Amino acid sequence: MLAAITEDSLHQLVDAFYARVRQDELIGPLFNDVVHDWPDHLERLHAFWSSVMLTSGRYKGRPLPAHLQHADRINGHSFARWLEIWGETSSELFEPPAAAALQEKAARIAESLHLGIRFARCHGLVA
Repeated sequence: MLAAITEDSLHQLVDAFYARVRQDELIGPLFNDVVHDWPDHLERLHAFWSSVMLTSGRYKGRPLPAHLQHADRINGHSFARWLEIWGETSSELFEPPAAAALQEKAARIAESLHLGIRFARCHGLVA
């Protein structure tokens, strides 16, 4: 198991996690329908998690607008499943303190995106 959260360990986590996501019955179809270049998407996700967990500043995107484009297919069940797979994968790859830190950060990200989508729906910004 990995004790430390490093660029390399985050790379392993992101790759393993999204391999599982792509195969998942609930959220796999959404990801597979909207991601047309997985290598490029994974590089963005590597940069995202590096920025989130290591404050590397590598990620320069805006996650909420990207998710709003698919708000009609994203709901609380989607986020719950995403978090479940993230929890399983991070727990398998990392020792408990690192896994807990990764899971806490993912929960905050999921909550923020979910609230952003709900706000946009309530204000007629998305369907």
